[in-house]
Amino acid sequence: MSDAAGSDAAGSGEAGSDGGVTDRSGESAAGESAASSTVPSTGDAVIDAVSAGGVVDAGSSEVATAPDGSTISGLDILAARVLALAEGGRRVLVGITGSPGAGKTTLATLLCARIDEMAGPGTAVGVPMDGFHLANATLERLGRRDRKGAVDTFDGWGFLSLVQRLRLDTDHTVYAPGFDRAQGEPIAGSIAVPAATRIVVVEGNYLLYPQEPWSRLQSLLDEVWFATTPDLERLSRLVDRHVRQGKSLADARSWATDVDGANAALIEAMSERADLVVSGVDHRIVGRAPRA
Repeated sequence: MSDAAGSDAAGSGEAGSDGGVTDRSGESAAGESAASSTVPSTGDAVIDAVSAGGVVDAGSSEVATAPDGSTISGLDILAARVLALAEGGRRVLVGITGSPGAGKTTLATLLCARIDEMAGPGTAVGVPMDGFHLANATLERLGRRDRKGAVDTFDGWGFLSLVQRLRLDTDHTVYAPGFDRAQGEPIAGSIAVPAATRIVVVEGNYLLYPQEPWSRLQSLLDEVWFATTPDLERLSRLVDRHVRQGKSLADARSWATDVDGANAALIEAMSERADLVVSGVDHRIVGRAPRA
């Protein structure tokens, strides 16, 4: 957890939480409008229920109950958790990591949308690590195109610099690169993070990677969540994605099991470093693994 995270806010977010977002294919920028500092009543009810310990044990079929007895979804609990971290008014950075196809982008997109519903438009913006893929031409020159997605096929130092700026620069709009999955290329400056943005959801494969520059990310993020999805579903998602990007079915299956599979094995080994383990299917918290 980032040293910037106040103990009171962290405690408030932790209390009773049991219920975590890239297809952040919503790598789109949030609006430039400043976020409201007042959480609407529906958001208040969710936060109150979470803070009051209305969440049952991880893994249970029921996630939480609101004061009126209705069930609170895993996504609502995660959104309330992040809003609790942001109660002091400072900017909060939450990371979502996990294996390829685990649902990081989807979770990040849905989380930002739910936070905006609860706290006002423009409260949360998603920023994907995918914007720091090296260009395909560069990967060809380096001889790495055939394993795109491996840790050395990203501009790690560039990504670190962006996250540092998102943490420290709250006086200016920060522009981050997005990623065009159809073309397989990053798009410079396509995501705006206005100065008034209270919550930034950062998503990518290597947020918990233990070697530099990636290891420096963890002190900049208030929490890191690990998205997990059963392998059969995760592989099915990957094959579908690769086919949509133009690969034959045979090549898509080979890439998903070989290239993505090697990356997944590396990433899964980092899950114990996350603050939460979150289902990439229904977004319930399924485990906690506090970072040292």
